[in-house]
Amino acid sequence: MFRLRDRIEAGNKLAEELEAAYSAREDVVVLGLPRGGVVVAAEIAKKLGAPLDVVVVRKIGAPMQPELALGAIAEDGVALVDKALVEHLKVPEDYLEREISRQRETLEQRTSLYRRDGLRPPLEGKTCILADDGLATGSTAEAAIASVERQGPSRMVFAVPVASVQGYGRIRDKVDEVVCPHVAEDMGAVGFYYEKFDPVTDEEVIRLLGGA
Repeated sequence: MFRLRDRIEAGNKLAEELEAAYSAREDVVVLGLPRGGVVVAAEIAKKLGAPLDVVVVRKIGAPMQPELALGAIAEDGVALVDKALVEHLKVPEDYLEREISRQRETLEQRTSLYRRDGLRPPLEGKTCILADDGLATGSTAEAAIASVERQGPSRMVFAVPVASVQGYGRIRDKVDEVVCPHVAEDMGAVGFYYEKFDPVTDEEVIRLLGGA
């Protein structure tokens, strides 16, 4: 069974697969999806000798099931909603509007926290490696990809240690390359694939970004 010790091992495994093509290239930028994805991305950036940054994304949670993503919103205002899931769950429109507004507010706070200088590194013409610690529905990944795509990178790679079939299929055609050692037919929770899957704090994200 596929299982990782922690997010650091996940980052190292992904770096091994990326190293031959992307190591020591001046055009590469590694971007982590907060919070857990930043830990994975930090290891990749370290091994590739590349700068590290974040793509701030927030999940739009379902009523009574906040871990079930109805969609996601990214820091430049990109909001993607799974209309089929919203209709299937009969989610009220006013709930969806409130949840998007709430997550947008949280996202702005997180963005200010992580980007204390208010600046984003230029991504135009860059090779962007987006990393996360796991891919379930693919909603947040899709929003992150759309956000980065608006900035004009020359190539986008999505690196993740484990993904559901659904999540993998959702992003496969939206990037130039997906690096994913394990695609699970019946995935369940991302944490199931880690021996240690502790919550990552904002302080840890800030520390990793500062160290990079």
